[in-house]
Amino acid sequence: MTAPVTVDVNVFVAAVAGGNDAFRSWPSPPPVRGNLAANVVGILNDAREFALYVSEHILTNTVQVLCGAPPDGYGWEEKRAEQYVQVIVEIADASGGGFIEPGETIVNCPDYEDNRILECAAASGSVLIVSDDTDLLSMSPWRGTLTSGAFVKRTDIMRRGHRR
Repeated sequence: MTAPVTVDVNVFVAAVAGGNDAFRSWPSPPPVRGNLAANVVGILNDAREFALYVSEHILTNTVQVLCGAPPDGYGWEEKRAEQYVQVIVEIADASGGGFIEPGETIVNCPDYEDNRILECAAASGSVLIVSDDTDLLSMSPWRGTLTSGAFVKRTDIMRRGHRR
């Protein structure tokens, strides 16, 4: 059985913003290496332990940040960003998660955008939120919010324990 998880926009962006990723070659621990956000996507792509859930807000904002002008964005072509988001949807579907429309409005966080992440987590019953956002992390243990690094390291430890 896989555990439902929600991933923040900043993790999806950091997984690919650092270079020319082919979208299908993310590393998956063990061992932990390189870009920790890319490791998160690699773990989710494995579809072994976690079911990824995404919302329209998460997908739309991932495209907006990737296509935005620097310094806030990365200047990607919209087609490339849309292709990446399609891969995220495919990973979510293959993991046993998928696209979800949040039903309740959450206002636990002072940041409007972060509340949309919390809504996706609540609607999907996510046991974890993976985020590198300080506002969301300060709310931990709300749905077990973990940084990319903590998520990857814990998964690595868990996988190493199962190989014995």
